[in-house]
Amino acid sequence: MRVSGLDGQAEATQPDTAPEGSGGPEGGSGTPTARRAVVSGALGSALEWFDFSVYGALSATVFPQLFFPDLAPGTALLASFATFGVGLVARPLGGLVFGMLGDRLGRRNVLMFTLLLMGVASVLIGLLPTYATAGMVAPASLVVLRFLQGFALGGEHTGSQLMVMEHSPSRRRGIAGALMSVGSPISQVLATLTLTGLAAWLTEDQFTSWGWRIPFLMSVALIAIGYYIRHRVEETPVFLANEGKSEQPARGLLKQHRKTVLLLVLAWAAPGALYYITVTFAISYLTGQLGFDKSSTFGLMVVANSISIGASLLGGWSSDRIGRKRVLFTGLAVLLAFLVPFFLILDTGNWWMAALTITGALCGVQFMTGCQGAFYAEALPTPVRYTGSALGLTGGNMLFAAPAPLLATWLMQISENGTLLITAYGLLTILISAVAIRLLPDRTGRRLEA
Repeated sequence: MRVSGLDGQAEATQPDTAPEGSGGPEGGSGTPTARRAVVSGALGSALEWFDFSVYGALSATVFPQLFFPDLAPGTALLASFATFGVGLVARPLGGLVFGMLGDRLGRRNVLMFTLLLMGVASVLIGLLPTYATAGMVAPASLVVLRFLQGFALGGEHTGSQLMVMEHSPSRRRGIAGALMSVGSPISQVLATLTLTGLAAWLTEDQFTSWGWRIPFLMSVALIAIGYYIRHRVEETPVFLANEGKSEQPARGLLKQHRKTVLLLVLAWAAPGALYYITVTFAISYLTGQLGFDKSSTFGLMVVANSISIGASLLGGWSSDRIGRKRVLFTGLAVLLAFLVPFFLILDTGNWWMAALTITGALCGVQFMTGCQGAFYAEALPTPVRYTGSALGLTGGNMLFAAPAPLLATWLMQISENGTLLITAYGLLTILISAVAIRLLPDRTGRRLEA
């Protein structure tokens, strides 16, 4: 056994590639169980991210006037983005709680609960009274329900990744994770298509009055479909083989792997922050600053997210062949190329140019996302993998993604050079991610550590 330079962790001595279909803790490549895990991960992730995506779009458009009408427009937008950020702040707590439960009780059991919690919170958001009806109770309830959404997603996202990773063979772990990760852009497309259709078919008053509630109330059907899918997936062999070996995963994680978790948090600085600037803040910027109507803006996001699905699959596939870190650095380079001229291109007011630059930036993020699940899973051993991976990803989102739309809005309000300051912040996150990824090990193709 050889020791890496990170946390004194011992790297596995297994060969870098395992024979396909070799069985063991990682399962075969073509078994019904493995295929079912990938399908359930992708569909389950898409179902849960749908509600999260709808909230992000509405927080940039109608929520300021519905829940914060007494505030000035700029302040109301800040308050709305703050409620959006609450969901991201709650994710590390959900990741910690559900991660510890998942490392002790199993991935499958936890994922059944997170699905139900997310669905119930989303339906209740769809039933919420607005400020005009309930006063301060309305925004306060919105914050609570948004917190529950984020809390559930904190355990759901990493748990889904691990279900796929731990059922997949070593040589196909990247593409398997990518098939699961496309749930996020697919959900963005579905959410945006839903909102685009509603905005086109309903009048402005109808959409603001009750139309925005429809996507959240659709969660009733999504819960039923998702529960059926999850119920058919078996617990992962690698968890069953290590069940009971770690009774206190959090203590072992902090004692032996804290540096790894910190680097995983920092590694996701750029994709986390720039994703929400590109998707959530850009909607507000296009509609509020540049005069784009909601329908054309939502349509632009459909184009960008649809194309980025291919980038995610390409990222996962490529990582199995050239390594996870090379894919991550390539994604950072793409982000850098589109970030520098981002606002200059948007300010032209040309729909096609705006679609091009937003699509390019999203493809950079999704190219990295395609191999993120495998990269994070391979960084930690089985007894602490759920807890550590969840803290790494959700911690990065809390520190960098959650404040991104709020920070961008604030910078626009305090300075005439707001877009320049936002660009500078994006460049800082790219630098942080690059350093962290450089310091993490690349264990592409190795068996998951026991």
